[in-house]
Parts: sequence; C-alpha cells; structure tokens
Amino acid sequence: MHLPRQLGPLHDLPDTPEAYDAVLADVVEAALARITPEGNLEHPDAGDDIGDTSLGITSLLALAWQRGKDPRLPAAVRTSLAFHLRERVYTEDNPGYPNLRVTNSGLPYARYVLEAGAHPIGDWPSTVWALLQAVNVLDAAEGLVDGEQRTELRELAHGYWQWLTEATFFNPQEAGNQAIGCVVGGLMLARHLPDSEGELVRARALRLYAEEIRAHRVRDRGASLPPEHGGAYDNNYGPISLSFLAQAHRVSGAEMFAEDGDTLARYLDARLTSGGYDCGGPRYSEQHSGFESVLGLRYFGARIGADLGRYRGDTRWGRHAVQGDGRIDGHFAFMLVWQIQDPTRWHRTPSPGPARHQLRSGTVSVAFDSRMTPALIEAAGTYYLPAAVRRQHGFGPVTDGFLLCRPMGEVRVRDVRADGLAAKLVTKPVVGRDHVLRHVRSLYVTDGTSLWVTVAVERLDGEPYLLSGMPYAADDGDRVRRTAEGQVTAAGGLRLTHPAAPGDDHFDARGELTQEQAAFALAADPRGYGNPDEGWRHLISSTALEADPAPGAPAGLHVFAVRYGPGGAFAPVFEEGPEGLTVRTEAFTAVLGEPVGEPRLDISA
Repeated sequence: MHLPRQLGPLHDLPDTPEAYDAVLADVVEAALARITPEGNLEHPDAGDDIGDTSLGITSLLALAWQRGKDPRLPAAVRTSLAFHLRERVYTEDNPGYPNLRVTNSGLPYARYVLEAGAHPIGDWPSTVWALLQAVNVLDAAEGLVDGEQRTELRELAHGYWQWLTEATFFNPQEAGNQAIGCVVGGLMLARHLPDSEGELVRARALRLYAEEIRAHRVRDRGASLPPEHGGAYDNNYGPISLSFLAQAHRVSGAEMFAEDGDTLARYLDARLTSGGYDCGGPRYSEQHSGFESVLGLRYFGARIGADLGRYRGDTRWGRHAVQGDGRIDGHFAFMLVWQIQDPTRWHRTPSPGPARHQLRSGTVSVAFDSRMTPALIEAAGTYYLPAAVRRQHGFGPVTDGFLLCRPMGEVRVRDVRADGLAAKLVTKPVVGRDHVLRHVRSLYVTDGTSLWVTVAVERLDGEPYLLSGMPYAADDGDRVRRTAEGQVTAAGGLRLTHPAAPGDDHFDARGELTQEQAAFALAADPRGYGNPDEGWRHLISSTALEADPAPGAPAGLHVFAVRYGPGGAFAPVFEEGPEGLTVRTEAFTAVLGEPVGEPRLDISA
C-alpha cells in the first residue's frame, strides 16, 4: 500500500508566470461554470472549512482579472462578493463557541460549519482565513469593485480583525500557523485603513507576534520554533507557518519574521530526508500539506540556500484545495494568490554546510532528534524509523532489554568531510539500569549511496544487540509505499523481528496501519485533536532490526557495525591504539578519539 499523502516533491510543480496563468485560467473556467445566480462559488460537497471558501475563489478571480482583464470576470467578482457579504457574515454568537472574551459583541466572524452550533471550535481559524481572503480582494479591487461594496468589504475585514483580537482569546488552539496568519491579516488590513487607524492595527499585529507567538516559541533540535498545537513542529502545519512568515516579511519588512523564518527553514532542512519524506507532529504525522507550503519553502529556501522544495507534499493539493472529486475548493486560496505574486523561484541545490542534527549526502540522510539519536534514516530509497523495545524508542545498544540512547550528560558532535565521504561522530554518556556510566560513540559515514553505522561502548553484560531501526517506507516513483524490509547488512548477526503481542501499542510494519493511525490510536484525544507524537511514545514494541556485536572488537569494548544500502562483502576490522579506535571497512578508514572530552575523528577513503 502507498502512504496516502506522501506524494511528489513540491519543487516539481512549475513556478513560472506562464504556469500560474494556466492555473488561474483553469480556476476561472471552473468558477464561471459553478457560480450560482446568487453568486455562490462554494463546492457543492463542502461541509467544513467553508465560511471563507466562496470569498477565496472570488479573490482568485480578482487576481485573474488584474493579470488578464478577462471581461467576464468583473460581474462574477461583484456578484460573488455580494453573496459573501449577504450570506456568509455572522454577527450573532455561535451557540457553544467556548473561546469568547466578550459575548454579544456584534462583530462579524466566519463559521467553520455553517449550521449554528455545529463544530464552533473551528470559527477562529475560519475567521482568520476569511480575513485573508478579504484583504486579497481589497488588494485587487481597484477598477473592479465599486466604492460602496469596497467600503463594506473593508469594514467587514476590520470587523474580522476586531473579533479575532478583542472578542475572542487570541490563538485559542495554540496553533502557530493560525496565529501567524492572523498577524498577516492585520498587517495587510492596515494598508487599507486610514493612516492613524491603520498604524494602530499594524502596531497591534506586530505586538501580538512578538508577545503571543515569538515569546512562546518551543525548542526542538536546537531551534526555537513557533508552537504548533502544543508542540514544536508538525509536518502539515509547520511548513504552512513558514508560508505565513514569508508573507509577513513580504508585507511588513520586519526583520523578526525573516529571522524566525530562517530558523524554521534551517530546522526543516535538517529534519527532512534527501528524498523529502518526514513524519511526526503534534497534530498530524504524515498528512503533508501542498500548495499551502509552497510560498514559505520557496521564499526561505532561497534565503538560506537550501532545496526545501524536495519536501514531499500532497500534490493533489499542489495548486489549490480540492474536494474528493478533484474540483477546486476555495479553502486557503490566499496562499495561491501570494505565491503567484511572489517572484522568488525554487532554490534547487542542497545546502552545502554540515548541520548538527543532520547528515546528508547524495541519496543518504540521517536526521537526528534533540538527543542526537537518529529520528529518521534514509538509504537506498528506504526510510527507517526508530524502533521500540519495552516502551523505549531509538537507535542504540540494548542490554537485558534496556536501550542505551538517552544521554546522561553532554552530547558532543564532530562533523568531517573528506575524500567524497561525509561523516558524523556522536559521543554521549549513558546510564543503564545497573547505574554504571558508559560512553557510547556512534559513527555515521556515507558516500552518498550507502550508510555505515558503527557504535562502540564499554563491554556489556548478557547478549547485547544494536537496535537498528524499523524499515517503514520506500520510494516508489512519485509515491511512497509501505515496507517492512530494507537493504541492510551487519558485521555480526542481523535479525528482523516483529511484535508477537497484538494491539495498537505493538506496531508491526507488515500491517496496513500507518504510523499516523497507530499514533492517533494511542493518543489521549480523538484523531485530529490528539497529539500523535505523544501517542506514538506509548508504543511498547515494533518491528525492529537487531544487529549482534561485530566480531574482533578490542578487549573491553562491544562494537556494532551495520551498513544500510548496497555494497559487497562487509567485514569491518577494529583496532585500539594510542590514537583511539580505528575502524576499517571496504569503503573507509576512520579513527575515533577517546569517548571523553571533545570528539576527535579522522577519516579517509
């Protein structure tokens, strides 16, 4: 089976003005065929995320008229705008909405679901989206929308802003993408208000970002990130936050948006595999976004010099939102408007410098978590997640059922590139159940095709093995398919084991349940509201590669050696000498310094 949303790299989508004109031409024809006599442009099957969608398509028609002056569009824009102003503006409190600071304010808002009291929790982000659609129409209104309708739309947009920032709690879902989107709406709205009024809105927007978003950033893998649904980063919403930061910088010129966007972009570049696959998040693990991410990935990829467009998006949403039949939906249409307006093109070459939480060369990559344990390994087109044993997750030596990967002290890293090889040495002190302090040296070496992992630790009791990951997914053309096997070789014995116990908390990679589905099943709250990262941490066991110690290790050490990817015979040799531990394989010779102090690494082909 294929993963449902891990589709093609987003930089495969043409981003020339001609390509975007073709997209807009298709939108125009679809919209003109759909529009009702009342001016409704909503998809007939839309049920949620609907309060802004007709207005979103109106904004696309306004942009298309601005670019091509199609004579059919002015009437469609005015009719559809009148529909939104007449039918989709709500000023009476939605029954059950839990996040009001002021009741019966009379301020306008947009509904997530049109029926009164039906899922009102989504009204805050829907109002953000409606504000953004409205300001996009205002930006294109010159010569298209008459004075009375334009004034009514401007007053509505200002009312949306007031509802979001005065009548309700700000950012009630703790969702960074929604909050930054609201700030962008204020910055864009300010340009359409009288000078004194506009300056107040602009100042409030900048203050909200600084005090309510920036001051509450969350640390992950050494980076400070806008919090997303209570966590640090989400595969669906994190790149959308990057797009909002790009638009905030484009509109305001404020340097803090560029600084924070650069930080988030570098973080994303480090966690993303060469093939563009990633998983994990506090809201969605594998539901990657599509066109909503393009602006941010493209804008900040160019700024930091990284190929962020390798990110595998949901290319069914490559240009705009669609319903199940593939026809356009106006949800998030503002992102298509902005990416058409932004002249930045894709940066298509990888970032050249090493990053602490990433080792990447060619088609091989290792993304490391905050503890410098691999969070995702990619080699030969296969993706390996951390395996689980007795509720412990990671890559590392296991003795008597205890996984030695959690640091008890400072984790040190040394990056070396030489002779076409990229290498990273990670040293960390760990403590086992016996309370003995040991020092684990983990060496990762790649030639861009294969990955060699060598782990050395003071000799362990019992029958230790190296927990070497769970093969989970593999490239299959433009798709990513599920797998439970990979091209892996070990110097000692190698086993691929699967959980014997049934249940969601024992993950068998041979089954049809995806990582995200299992994570939500183990989360405390329902799918879409629970934290899949937190749920996944409840996993007891999983499919796992287990590598026995390599033969010929120096006295007093256990050494484990594994190769991911193609290659011939694999019989590494280890020697202990005055310079440290020497590792010789068919591809390289490496000398690892002592495990205490700053790590030393020499490597040659």
